[in-house]
Amino acid sequence: MAQAVVNFRIDADLKRDMEKLCKELGLNMSSAFTIFARKMTRERRIPFEVGIDFYSDANMKHLERSIEQINSGKVVKTSLEQLEASV
Repeated sequence: MAQAVVNFRIDADLKRDMEKLCKELGLNMSSAFTIFARKMTRERRIPFEVGIDFYSDANMKHLERSIEQINSGKVVKTSLEQLEASV
């Protein structure tokens, strides 16, 4: 089977952590990515759930800003009936 080289960028800390885990599993990163590529190709999908971490730093900062706005009175209060009537 012919081999191909694939290059991409990855966060240095993530790479280090993945290399460590691969070593613990008796793999190298190339083998791990090959396993991922084979599974993805065979199943024709990303072989795991992809979602947004509700508690991510960005989302928590957004929620904190929203709470500050509520506490400082910088909000408009509207009932569901008022919203529905405005559509």
